[in-house]
Amino acid sequence: MTDEPRKPFLCLVVCAAGVAAGVGRLITAAQERGWEVGVIATPVAMNGFFDTAEAEARTGRPIRSTWRRPSDPRPFPAPDAVVVAPATFNTVNKWAAGLADTLAVGTLCEALGLDVPIAVLPCVAGALAAHPAYQESLARLGALGVRFGDPCAGEAEADGGRPEFAWERALDLLERP
Repeated sequence: MTDEPRKPFLCLVVCAAGVAAGVGRLITAAQERGWEVGVIATPVAMNGFFDTAEAEARTGRPIRSTWRRPSDPRPFPAPDAVVVAPATFNTVNKWAAGLADTLAVGTLCEALGLDVPIAVLPCVAGALAAHPAYQESLARLGALGVRFGDPCAGEAEADGGRPEFAWERALDLLERP
């Protein structure tokens, strides 16, 4: 009897942006590239921004959004890489400042401290993207090795989605040396 080698584990952090509804595309693409995937969502993202039941079915794991008790077992293995998609203004700024007030941001702070590869697909409205604090946060995280994809492009649709959100770009960013 031989044990199959463990697949690398990808922690996917999902924030509250309209494009989050398409996160299943990224889960599927990651699995097709040999990743095991677990999803951590911001508390606001859990309020209807994506289909949590579908994400759980695709990953075979519960979506995490709250802290576990110290006595509870860890539901995910240590991540081999982290993707933040979509990444919002609020999450990027809190993360860059080290404000780990949610499981999602706490996970990002910890991954950065452990030197885990991190890819980010920002989804921030133009007016917020122009804010000096956001620009400083991008520069700070980039200087620490966080890999950023281009911000989402195109006008928002009626449901808040953006047709040009390049989900698989996050996986490409992880593959670069």
